[in-house]
Amino acid sequence: MYKTLTLEDRVSVKPSKFGLDTKEAVRKSLEERWEGLVDKNLGVILSVVSVEDIGEGRILPGSGALHYPITFRIMVYKPELHEVVKGYIIEITEFGAFMRIGPLDGMIHVSQIMDDFVSYDAKNMTFSGRESRRVLKEGDIVKARIISISVSGKQYKIGLTTRQPGLGALNWAKKKKEEPVKAEKKEEKKK
Repeated sequence: MYKTLTLEDRVSVKPSKFGLDTKEAVRKSLEERWEGLVDKNLGVILSVVSVEDIGEGRILPGSGALHYPITFRIMVYKPELHEVVKGYIIEITEFGAFMRIGPLDGMIHVSQIMDDFVSYDAKNMTFSGRESRRVLKEGDIVKARIISISVSGKQYKIGLTTRQPGLGALNWAKKKKEEPVKAEKKEEKKK
């Protein structure tokens, strides 16, 4: 889930930024320190949105930088358990499909792709259902539910499922809508 958070911190502005406006120097220092950071409690910090308040700067002994107490806003992405996410398949492997969801990647294990016997086609890099004839391939846009989240160090491991109703490749829903129409037409021809 994407969120905007307000934080308070101290930021060090290096002497190389002393020629800039104070707010701009603080903002650049914040961007260098925070953007791209992965934090277990906050999530992935995507950007510094704004600098709300800057306190009085101080020079500390042994440091040539100015240190400011500040209040600022950041945009983060933090995956939440049971959240429904939309993304696209970036890689198909023998054991599952990797899906890009915003700034992170998650994995749909082969057992979580669909309620059908699933076959892996190494030549075409696809998964297909025996009875449903549904196919999952690289580039497919998919809706999935987050079923597990693990944070180790600075890396998220996200487990996904597409086995529940309303989830899966978006083109599966189109095919499902077309199937009953085809069945009705066959019955009409028999009469």
